[in-house]
Amino acid sequence: MKYIDDEEKDIIESFENGEWVSESEIVDEKYALAAKATITKNKRINIRLTEKVYHAIQAKALEEGIPYQTLISSIIQKYTQGKLKSV
Repeated sequence: MKYIDDEEKDIIESFENGEWVSESEIVDEKYALAAKATITKNKRINIRLTEKVYHAIQAKALEEGIPYQTLISSIIQKYTQGKLKSV
């Protein structure tokens, strides 16, 4: 190790002191927080739908393999985030 310069020594010392975090740990934490936020339900709302729309949403949710309330919530969330646009 006699050919290591000061900057490299600082990097090695920093690594040995546990100051480095794996990128996969950061990504895993990001997804864990997103999942937790998705599961957390703070408010309840009531909406009125036509029977045709209600059955269409239930059918779509069945195709997706998720509860229809989850599908409705997902649609609203995507719309409010600008990820879902009206045609």
